[in-house]
Amino acid sequence: MINVFHIVSHKNWTGAEEYAYGLTTKLRNDNDFYVEVVCRKHKTVLTHFRRLEIPISILPLKGITDLDSPMRFARLLRKGHNVVHVHTFHDAFAAVMARRMSENPNTRVVMTVHGICKPNSNYLYRKLYRSIDHYIFASQLAYDTWVNSFKKFDRSRASTIHESVMENPFAEPAIDLRQRLAVEPSQTLILCHGRICPEKGIDVLLRAASQLNRNSFKLAIVGEGKQKYVSELKGFIVEKQLVRNVSLLGFQENIADIIKQCDFGVLPSVEPEAYGISNLEYMMQGKAHISTNNGAQTEYVTDGKNGILVEPQNHFSLAAAMKNLIEDEAMRNRIGNRAKADFDDHLSYDVFYRQVTDLYKSLF
Repeated sequence: MINVFHIVSHKNWTGAEEYAYGLTTKLRNDNDFYVEVVCRKHKTVLTHFRRLEIPISILPLKGITDLDSPMRFARLLRKGHNVVHVHTFHDAFAAVMARRMSENPNTRVVMTVHGICKPNSNYLYRKLYRSIDHYIFASQLAYDTWVNSFKKFDRSRASTIHESVMENPFAEPAIDLRQRLAVEPSQTLILCHGRICPEKGIDVLLRAASQLNRNSFKLAIVGEGKQKYVSELKGFIVEKQLVRNVSLLGFQENIADIIKQCDFGVLPSVEPEAYGISNLEYMMQGKAHISTNNGAQTEYVTDGKNGILVEPQNHFSLAAAMKNLIEDEAMRNRIGNRAKADFDDHLSYDVFYRQVTDLYKSLF
């Protein structure tokens, strides 16, 4: 049996926590593994992981100057075959120090790099990089950006493993979107979900929506963001007389149930996506969606086949793509069916989980 420890130190629920949550959800029922979460004492994160009824170790996890955390964590690593899976370089320092203190040669440190970034040239970071046994990148774009910037990097220590999504078994039933938004039978229900921030292009989406026939659609925007930006969006909605068409619904836990209710999705990111996990959430539910072509989305979304790709920040092309999907139900169904088939074939969570656990086993 391999002991797997996922370290997550953010106080908020981010993509890294969601990634670890999915893996621990599956690992807890896998007889080949024992799984434990190591985190800080933050209510939001603890509430999620406590649902899984798995062991949780609470540590300060304050970074490189924190010696208490690795000393306490080292006690858990003194026996057995251990994989310490970290999701930030901040936590990698604690993992590497704990392994050294444990004096157990059968402990490996795995790092998932969330995002598109380049290595830090600082001496301490370079030393840390050499101490990590294996790196996981969510996309080839993220892999190439990081690895190609690292001189003399041993590429056998890095893998591209496309992340995936699964439905949350603990999520409460979602709101009835069509009833809540008073969607008419003749109207198309469009959904956009994720962080409400300029990088996600929500303002571009609203400019595109302002060009559409007001009688043809309702747009639901799900997610949270900084109040200043949200206020600007609300001002635009009023200015362009979109109040009856666009609704900002805030955070909704059961996003899978929300997506099932829409006719198609829109993800208009203006910054390159390291992978674009939200795209997969539409594909898993067999829904057509529109995305931008400026990141790793192009590694699994083929324009016109299992999704629609548009140029970022171009609200004219986005509006045209939305108009086409509003008016052509057959196109929506064709794209959605192909998206579902592609997800089930090579993008599902089972495929992702098998690749990660095979990697764990290969380290010993």
